[in-house]
Amino acid sequence: MEHSATPLIPDHQLSLDDQISPVVSLDEMIEQNLANLGLPQFIQVIIISLLLIFESQQTFISVYTDEEPTWHCISNTTTCSSSSDICTLSKSAWAWDRPSDTTIISDWSLECAGSSILSGLPSSCFFIGCSLGGLALSTLGDSSSLGRKKLLFLSCFAMSITALATIFANNIWIYSTLRFVAGFFRAPIMTSVIVLLSEMVSKRWRGQVVIIGFTFFSFGLVSLPAVAYLNRGSSWKMLYVWTSIPSIVCCIIIYPFISESPRWLFIHGHEAEAMAVLKRLASRSNYQSDHGLESCCLSNVPPKAKNVIPKLDLYSSLKGLFNRKWALRRLLTIMALAFGIGVVYFGLLLGVGNLSFNIYLSLAFNGLLDIPAYLLTFILIERWSRKSSILTFCILSGTCSAICAAIGDEQEVLQIGLELASFFSACVSFNVLLVFGTELFPTCVRNSTTSLVRQAINLGAAFSPVLISAGRQNEFLSFGVFGLVVFCFGFFVVFLPETRGVTLCDTLDQQEYFKTEGELC
Repeated sequence: MEHSATPLIPDHQLSLDDQISPVVSLDEMIEQNLANLGLPQFIQVIIISLLLIFESQQTFISVYTDEEPTWHCISNTTTCSSSSDICTLSKSAWAWDRPSDTTIISDWSLECAGSSILSGLPSSCFFIGCSLGGLALSTLGDSSSLGRKKLLFLSCFAMSITALATIFANNIWIYSTLRFVAGFFRAPIMTSVIVLLSEMVSKRWRGQVVIIGFTFFSFGLVSLPAVAYLNRGSSWKMLYVWTSIPSIVCCIIIYPFISESPRWLFIHGHEAEAMAVLKRLASRSNYQSDHGLESCCLSNVPPKAKNVIPKLDLYSSLKGLFNRKWALRRLLTIMALAFGIGVVYFGLLLGVGNLSFNIYLSLAFNGLLDIPAYLLTFILIERWSRKSSILTFCILSGTCSAICAAIGDEQEVLQIGLELASFFSACVSFNVLLVFGTELFPTCVRNSTTSLVRQAINLGAAFSPVLISAGRQNEFLSFGVFGLVVFCFGFFVVFLPETRGVTLCDTLDQQEYFKTEGELC
């Protein structure tokens, strides 16, 4: 019909929000020119993901540096036995199994100074720092001149320098403060990696490249017990040296080879740079089939619409998010879900010392279990909905963790098996959650919202050391509470929309329009 081809409102009368549509968004360019995961994209994925190795090591290094060491009686007397309380024994009656400087507990004589509480203080400070760092730094990747790339490398570099400075700590308070600072700068690393990877590929490969990043996180987790074992007779300070210096060197070497997110460049008005990045990332076949990026739809974008977010003040992206009830409700819901998963995920890893099993093998087994969990996640994100995956594995993790607490230490093999099954399920939930979180919000706030989800995870992790310390006297207060929390909080996912296979929106207005129409971008 003739009248159907005539717009009801002339273009010059449309508001800026009305002129923005998916047709002129960067997503169409990405789908056309980055449809295949070519070698340039794959190289970017690998070198960006390398930084997660060092983030993982700094996250769990306290398992070895802050562990409660074993001891032995110097002579077999009636006053000293393996069941004795060393705080009631004279210093001449017992000795540490290893040199006293292997952990902070023995180095600073904290064994009788409320060590069950103090031993968890540095870890809690680290994760509290992560939460506060996420709140303070999360928007820098969205609304400042830093962008994804600079924020990622500055955070990793600062975290590594602080970790190296930890070797100069001479008491628990300075040590905990430095751990807080390291956690503060560590906060944006995983978020920046996830967002940067997801914005460099088409929606077909979005979940897969994020899983590749998770795999490198596991490499860091598996490598940490090996480094700790090789330095088991050395000072705890050497573990910080061997994990921080390689991270500093890596940051300096690979920084020039990383590209900025083309989405971030586009929405901040850097069209030429965005085009240059897309040209570098596009495979030759896609580039030729589309007759070059110069013929892409970007040339037809209205000048005012190109710079959708011209110059944002700090936190302006979050202001726009909080002003929309649907967006705020969605954010709070996924943060509650993330809190529950964070409690069990980090609690199980940091609490391996409570299982009366070799501490090096325990963490190594959990780290190795990450890899099949990532492979299963890789399959799930392609074939199963995000919501069903998260809910199913939260229920499984909670059930296994609660049973693990109930059976106690009498059946050691069964207990370890249940702990591994609970962690495997928590890991799958954790992986799908991070993919899910990047898909729920548009480009203009994605770094901020993904970071806030991560901080909810860190907040859950901050409670874990306290529960682990309490669990040394009562098993239910650690593994039992972990299971109960993740089981209950997992049901928050039913209140969120499904995002599998959807196209990413660029602005809140765009996503709100599609939400009103009953669709997703």
